[in-house]
Amino acid sequence: MASRNRAEWLIPTGLILLAAVPIAAGIARLAMLGTGAPITPNNVRFIAAPTPVVLHIIAATIYCVLGAFQFAPGFRRNHLRWHRVAGRLLVVAGLVAAFAGLWMAMTYAIVPADGPLLHVFRLLAGAGMVLGLVLAYLAIRRRDVAQHRAWMARAYAIGQGAGTQALTQGPLLLIFGPPDEMSRALLMGGAWVLNLAVAEWLIRRKPARLEGRLAAATG
Repeated sequence: MASRNRAEWLIPTGLILLAAVPIAAGIARLAMLGTGAPITPNNVRFIAAPTPVVLHIIAATIYCVLGAFQFAPGFRRNHLRWHRVAGRLLVVAGLVAAFAGLWMAMTYAIVPADGPLLHVFRLLAGAGMVLGLVLAYLAIRRRDVAQHRAWMARAYAIGQGAGTQALTQGPLLLIFGPPDEMSRALLMGGAWVLNLAVAEWLIRRKPARLEGRLAAATG
């Protein structure tokens, strides 16, 4: 029993660790905005219009950390009230993070290191996250728990994109140096695709496993 409990917390712990780098980067950016750092080409857009980036960092941090605990089934079952309250907060935090991200993508100038393709990827990711959260909310309103969990998982996978981007780009940056505009866009877009692929695999794997158990019990 103790080993099972420890194993259950591996996924939430891993998800929090995955979010650690972008959370740390976000805290550093908030500190930069709060201390009046010198203006550079990389931060001028944040200093000129800090509201969306502040909202995005705070909401995304809440979303990624709190959302990780929803992947501990035993904890979720034993704390149903917490699960429902946390779920409502997750939807709000996720929507704020996504809309703030879209706000930045549509109003901030595109810096040379990013380029138009990455801009499109960011718009798609933000819109996809909003869509996932709205569909998850509508699903639970009609008591479709399976669809609710599936759409929440997809939205969370998109929200964790920055963590996977740091994980996949870090080693390549050390080996090959800074990527060019196209490589950076493809690497960042690929991180969102990878997260969604893992989420989709988990969504489709669970019903199959449950059907197998039911067949064994009734066979």
